[in-house]
Amino acid sequence: MKALLVLTAITLLGGCAELKDAGRTVGHTTKEVTREIGHATRDATKAVGHASRDAVNSVKEELSEEKN
Repeated sequence: MKALLVLTAITLLGGCAELKDAGRTVGHTTKEVTREIGHATRDATKAVGHASRDAVNSVKEELSEEKN
């Protein structure tokens, strides 16, 4: 009976280690994907901001040329 309990405990501990490893893999992958999404969002926002700024400056230049 004691041997069965020891064997069960060892089996459960091995399963816990596998679950921990799987959880770690999922966690690291999630972190990397989230970082890539954040960087892509930042880059897209920056590109839109620069394009908007350039468009406003272009309109300002055209308006100032029309006044002259």
